[in-house]
Amino acid sequence: MGTVGELLRQWRQRRRLSQLDLAIAADVSARHVSLVETGRSRPSAEMVLRLAEQLDVPLRDRNQLLLAAGFAPRYAERPLGADALATARDAVGRVLRAHEPYPALVFDRRWNILLTNRAVDRFFAGVAPDLLRPPVNLVRLGLDPRGLAPLVVNLADVRSVFRARVRRQLATVPDAELTALYEELLAHGPPGANHDGASVEAESDVVIPMIIRFDGRELRLFSTITTFGTPMDITLDEVAVESYYPADDETAAYFTDPVTAGSRQE
Repeated sequence: MGTVGELLRQWRQRRRLSQLDLAIAADVSARHVSLVETGRSRPSAEMVLRLAEQLDVPLRDRNQLLLAAGFAPRYAERPLGADALATARDAVGRVLRAHEPYPALVFDRRWNILLTNRAVDRFFAGVAPDLLRPPVNLVRLGLDPRGLAPLVVNLADVRSVFRARVRRQLATVPDAELTALYEELLAHGPPGANHDGASVEAESDVVIPMIIRFDGRELRLFSTITTFGTPMDITLDEVAVESYYPADDETAAYFTDPVTAGSRQE
C-alpha cells in the first residue's frame, strides 16, 4: 500500500480529474491537493474522507486511505446475515419477495450470489451441482456450459453485456479476483464468436436483453440494478439487487399463469 497522497493521486487520475477539478469539488485549494498528493502536507481524517467522497471512492478503499494516512478505519464490514444489518437485510428481502413472480437476486462486488427469490430456483434445476456450491458466481453460472448457458438463446449478447459491465467495474475499482474472473470467462469468447458487442454495450446501461429457452418457450427478459443509496457498511456498499422483468406479454403470461406458477412452487 502506498502513501495516502499516492493513493489519492491514483484515484484522481482514475476519475480523470485534474488537481484543480478535485480542489473545486472538495472546496479546498489546488495547492493543498498538491501538497497532500506529494506528501508535503499530512491530511486530517476529515480531509481524507472529503476528498474520497468527491472521488467516489468505495467504502472499502476509503478505509485503506485512512490507514495510509495513519487513522483507524471508519467503515465496518459485516456479513449480510449479521444482526447489525438486520434492517437492511429485511429491506432486501422485501424487495426480492415483492418482485415475485419475476426473478430477482442479490450479488456482491465479485458477482457472488447472496440471496434469491423463489422465482429464480427453477432455473437452477439443470445446473451442475458444483456450480451451486457457495459462493455461487453469477457470471460463471450464466456462461458455463454446465450452468445456464445452454438455456440462453442470445448467449453472445449476454456475454457482451457481462464483459462491458465487469470492464467498467474494473476501470472504476481494480480488483485482483474480479480481474481473474474476467480473464477466465470474458476476455476471450468461444471460437468463432463475435467479440465486438458494440451495439449491446451501448444499450446495456438502459436495458439488459436476455432470451431464455425454458419449458418449451422463449422467455424474453431485461433487468435493472438496485443499490443502497447511502450505505455506511462495506457489505451494503458492495451489494446490488438485479431484478428481471418480462420484455413481452408472452413472457409475462408465463410467470403469472396459475399453471406454470404452480409448477414453480413444487
